[in-house]
Amino acid sequence: MKISDVIGLVVSAIVGLSLVGLSVPLLMDKCAGLIAGYNTMSKEERESWDAPALARFTGKVLLIIGLLTLVLMPLMCLFEIPWLTWVYTVAVVGLGVFCAVWCNTGNRFRK
Repeated sequence: MKISDVIGLVVSAIVGLSLVGLSVPLLMDKCAGLIAGYNTMSKEERESWDAPALARFTGKVLLIIGLLTLVLMPLMCLFEIPWLTWVYTVAVVGLGVFCAVWCNTGNRFRK
C-alpha cells in the first residue's frame, strides 16, 4: 500500500464522516441554517418555507452522499478501479441536480 493510498483513505474517511455527522442534526429537524440559500434568506422569506421538512430532506441527501463517500472512495483507493470514480461522480452530481430541481419545483417545501 502506497502513502497516497493511505492519504486517500484518511481524506475519504474524514469527508464521509463529516457529511454523515452533518446529516444527523438535519435529520432531527435542527440546524436548517446550515442549508445554503436558506440561511441567506430574509426572515420573511424563511417564514414561507417549511424548514423542518427541508432540513430532513437535506439530511437524507447528505447521508446518502456521506455513505457513498465512505464506501466507494476506499474501494477506489484500495483496488484502483478507475470506473468507480465515474460512478461516484455521476451519483453525487446527479443527486445534487435532482435535489436542486426537486426543492425548487412543485412548492414541496413551501408552507
